[in-house]
Amino acid sequence: MEYRKLGRTGLEASVIGFGAEWIGQMEQAEVNAMAARGAAAGVNIVDCWMSDPAVRSALGEALAPARDQWIIQGHVGSTWQDGQYVRTRDMALVPAAFDDLLARLHTDHVEIGMIHYVDACDEFRSIMAGDFIAYMRELLAEGRIRHIGLSTHNPEVALLACDEPEIEVVMFSLNPAFDMMPASENLDDLFGDYENVGGDGIEPVRARLYARAEATETALTVMKGYAGGRLLAADTSPFGVALTPVQCIHYALTRPAVASVMVGVETVEQLDEALGYEGATAAERDYASVLADAPKHAYMGQCTYCGHCAPCAVGINIALANKFYDLAEMTVGDGAAPVPASVQAHYEAMAVTAGACTACGQCEPRCPFGVPIPERMEAAAALFGC
Repeated sequence: MEYRKLGRTGLEASVIGFGAEWIGQMEQAEVNAMAARGAAAGVNIVDCWMSDPAVRSALGEALAPARDQWIIQGHVGSTWQDGQYVRTRDMALVPAAFDDLLARLHTDHVEIGMIHYVDACDEFRSIMAGDFIAYMRELLAEGRIRHIGLSTHNPEVALLACDEPEIEVVMFSLNPAFDMMPASENLDDLFGDYENVGGDGIEPVRARLYARAEATETALTVMKGYAGGRLLAADTSPFGVALTPVQCIHYALTRPAVASVMVGVETVEQLDEALGYEGATAAERDYASVLADAPKHAYMGQCTYCGHCAPCAVGINIALANKFYDLAEMTVGDGAAPVPASVQAHYEAMAVTAGACTACGQCEPRCPFGVPIPERMEAAAALFGC
C-alpha cells in the first residue's frame, strides 16, 4: 500500500481509504469482513460522517480489532434527531452527538475532527468566528480530536479553509466530472456550460484550490471519486464513456495535495476492485485517453446518493430511493424489461417509499448537486408502483 503525508498532521494515510457510508445496508459480519480486508491490505483511514447510531455502532465493532491502525475522520455537526440525520450548528446538540460518536466507535478520540459539510462561504466565516470553532478547539485541547478538518463540496469554501492554519485536512468531492463545474454558494448555479474552464479542463477555482492546498500543505481527502458510481457506466457517465474504479482513483490521486481517496463500497468485492489500484499497470490507470475520446462533457442533476438531502419531512430515505430507482431504470430502460425482483423487494422494504413524497421541496436546497428531488420521487413511485 502506498502512503502519503496527511498534510501538516504528521500522519501518513493510505492512498485508498474506507468511505463507510453504505455499511448501513450490510449485515455486521459483512462490515467486519470489509474492515478486516481493508486493514489486511494496509488501508488505514476511514471516514464516518453518518449519524445513525446503528451505523456508528456497526463501524465501531468492525474497527475495534485494529483500532490503533486506523486514522478516523469523525464528523462534528452530524446529528441524529427523531430518527433522521440532521446537519446542525446548534451547540445544544453538537456535543452530545460527538460524545455518541466516540462511544459507539469504542474510542476516546478521533484523529481528525471534521467540521461537517460546509458549502457556503458565509457559513464558514460564521463557524470560524463563533461557538463552533471554539468547541473544536476545546476538543483539540482535550485530545478528543488530534487535528481539525472540514468537509465541503464547494471549492470556494475549501479555498477559505486552506487559508486557516487550524484546518489541516479538507474532505472534498473530486472527480473528472465535478472538476468541470463552476464554484457557487447557490447550488442552483453549480452546473454551468463549462465554457470558462482551465486549459486542462479543470474549472479555474478548482485549479486554484488544488494549488493552494499544495502550497499550504492542507491535505485533501477525496469523496465522490466515482460520482456516486455514475462514472463507471457509459450510459450514466456525463462524458458518455465509462471509467474504471482504478482510473477514477488515479485521476483523484494525480491532483495536487490529495492524500487519500475514500472509496464508497458495498461489498468486499468492490473494495478489492479499488485495492487493485496498487498493482495496476500504467495502461490500466490511464484515464486521459478515455476522456480524450469522450463524446460529451456535461454533468447536471444526477444524484450521488450522499444523503445530504435529509431529513425528509415525511421520512423517506431519499438517497436510498434514488439509488434503487437508478438501479431499476438502468435495467428497465425503455420499459420493455421488468424491474429486477431483488431491487423491487429492497425498495418495498423501505420504511417509507417515494410515493409518500408531498413535493414540499424542503430537501432540494440541501442537495449539493441540484437534483430535482420531488420529480425523482414521483418517477420512482411510478416505476415501483408505490
